[in-house]
Amino acid sequence: MNAIAPVGVNASAFLDRGDVTGNAQRQKAADFLRHVGLPRVGVEAWKYTSLRALADVPFTAAPHATDDKAVDTLLAEIETISGLGAGASRVVFVNGYFDAGRSRLPRGVRVSTLAAGTLSDDGIDPVGDVTTALNTVLARDGLDLVVPAGVDGGCLLLVSIGQTGEAEPVSFHPRHRIVVEKGGRLALLDASAGRGQYLHNPLYDIAVADEGYLSHARVQAEGRQAVHLAVSHARVAAGGVYDSFTLTLGASLSRHEVHAGLTQPGASVHVNGAQLLSGHQHGDLTSVITHAAPDCVSRQTIKNVLSDHARGVFQGKILVERIAQKTDGYQMNQALLLSDGAEIDAKPELEIYADDVKCSHGATVGALDDDQLFYLRSRGIPDAAARSILIRAFLHDVVDQIDDQRLKDSLNLAVEAWWTREVA
Repeated sequence: MNAIAPVGVNASAFLDRGDVTGNAQRQKAADFLRHVGLPRVGVEAWKYTSLRALADVPFTAAPHATDDKAVDTLLAEIETISGLGAGASRVVFVNGYFDAGRSRLPRGVRVSTLAAGTLSDDGIDPVGDVTTALNTVLARDGLDLVVPAGVDGGCLLLVSIGQTGEAEPVSFHPRHRIVVEKGGRLALLDASAGRGQYLHNPLYDIAVADEGYLSHARVQAEGRQAVHLAVSHARVAAGGVYDSFTLTLGASLSRHEVHAGLTQPGASVHVNGAQLLSGHQHGDLTSVITHAAPDCVSRQTIKNVLSDHARGVFQGKILVERIAQKTDGYQMNQALLLSDGAEIDAKPELEIYADDVKCSHGATVGALDDDQLFYLRSRGIPDAAARSILIRAFLHDVVDQIDDQRLKDSLNLAVEAWWTREVA
């Protein structure tokens, strides 16, 4: 997935803000971006999504000072959608900075934040992909959470709010580290929203130890002027489970990459998601799932509902290394196009070096079924309601795949809120 040729757009507007002095990772990432630039469609990994437009936007560092009333309004909206209750544990970031006053830290887990300007050698290749490199150069804050061995950390709400008011465009680049130690458990609902023109570029460094379990649901509901570029690096050990879901609702341009490694026997990874896009929104879900040990399971189902002139992208790769015998991998991408102007680009991929495996992938694209619509309307159901029933049925089974009921309920609430706002 590396972009290795200097075919991108000049990234100096970002690099001029990054202080890389004395940090080998930051320096390596800066050199990489200086050489490669922000990718255009000429780079294979970014074949369907170009960042060219970012070079023309004068993003500056996000300020600490914000409009408190606007932030509180957004936070209330997120909490309502989450359905977790007023007393739920939450960690809040505003413009990429930890907000202690609005946070309610959970008990039983260790929570801290990335010290300003520091960046340890976390094992992530700083030049493995452009999104990671950009975060490596500019990260200044983020969540550092550890679930101790054998502890059930309950459910935690991780909130990111972008708030620019009438100011010039800003960018923020939080770097979150989430570790679930042996036998630990955590349900993490990760929600982002905002107002104004900004770039949100979070990185998630995730490690699930032996028999650990992390259920991670992301609700991306950024403002329509925002750009959202996220990347998750997940490593799962023996018997561990990383159960993830990404719901893309907001931003004018968004991309979420997942790089998941099943590193020991018996590990499981679920990388599911849905994109609900309208207008001229562009949403990209890209994944690389690496089976690097035998007897591991991966599941991926992505569904897209696209209307107006929206464009959805799915790129999914399952890599099975030679040692990874008895691999069980499944991948499916489905798209529902509600208008002639909507577009989906799909690139499923299998790369297999082991002989004893069970792997499959597929993709389907279609419109609402006329026969089903006729059937519903013949029973006295109005056209709009009939379409609603069919679209909700299309989405139901993918949302239902997340294991944690609390997160499943939150995702359904988020879909319902989107539906009410955009369709009803």
